[in-house]
Amino acid sequence: MTDQTDPSGGIAGTYVYDGQMARKGYAINKMFMSLKDSENRDAFKADEAGYAARFGLTEDQMAPIRARDLVGILKQGGNIYYVWKIASILGWNMRQVCANQASMTLEAFMKDRYPHWKAEG
Repeated sequence: MTDQTDPSGGIAGTYVYDGQMARKGYAINKMFMSLKDSENRDAFKADEAGYAARFGLTEDQMAPIRARDLVGILKQGGNIYYVWKIASILGWNMRQVCANQASMTLEAFMKDRYPHWKAEG
């Protein structure tokens, strides 16, 4: 049986979203939730740092957002459902999100997972 205090949940590369992570990521998640409104999405796109400052994000929380590092956002307490909001603002589809989380380019991810895949274009 997996030790429930193990933050990996016993599965390598996974992150347990528990009460501690929820508290850690409160500001990130509050900001991401605000992006449901189009005027907030526009404000975020125009000035990410300024918009994030409204929610009191720390430098540690902002760094993965600037780097477009979705796993880094999760490690900072980002809830996966809210992280999807940032991915959608970036115009990323599911494959792009999966590639990002695997630390791969989209082309490398698709070739690795789907050997018969050919790049569009």
